[in-house]
Amino acid sequence: MTTTTEDVHKLQPAILSYVKDLPNLCSLAGLACTLSAIYFCIIGVYEAAMIGMIWAVAFDWADGLVARRMKGRTGNDRIFGGQLDLVIDIVSYGVTPAILLLSYGQFDPVFLPAAFIVIAASAIRLSYFSTYGLSDQSRYTGLAMDNNNIALVFIFLLEGVIPREIFAVIFYVSAVGLAVLNVSQIKTPKLSGNPRNVFLLAFYTLGITSIYSWKLL
Repeated sequence: MTTTTEDVHKLQPAILSYVKDLPNLCSLAGLACTLSAIYFCIIGVYEAAMIGMIWAVAFDWADGLVARRMKGRTGNDRIFGGQLDLVIDIVSYGVTPAILLLSYGQFDPVFLPAAFIVIAASAIRLSYFSTYGLSDQSRYTGLAMDNNNIALVFIFLLEGVIPREIFAVIFYVSAVGLAVLNVSQIKTPKLSGNPRNVFLLAFYTLGITSIYSWKLL
């Protein structure tokens, strides 16, 4: 029995049919947090931006946790979810820190090279991961991108504690340093795959949210 091209197209699900998949809803919730972080970066409300950035990580980890526990997901469901994750990760962990850098640097051109390095490293890192996956069952080659947000929201706690000019240099160097680690050959553990780490991230997310919410008052 021959399957025609028309029959194949009829078998393809609608694009939006994947939105109802719970892990994908978690991914999109993370994207919403990322969008809010970008917005607050641009208008200079950095405390709110930090909250958006760390919740983007929380939802990113949640989608994988939910996906692993769900039954009946097809191969296409997993492929689509993986691709959606990669696209959102570039925005969450590459574009957002780059915009944060530019905004905090008052869009001075000297911050453009660092912003480019951050975005380029995220694109290269995620393309490499899409091609080769994990280096073994539990380790990545290079620092996983979610660690960027986890580290940057912690480093940003120093903002306001030390002079702005000095902190701008520290933040610049930190962002570039993380980008270099993203594309390095170091082996790092897959933190999101460990239930204990998920609990620790939840605690960290609530702590960071509380601190920056207090700063907003």
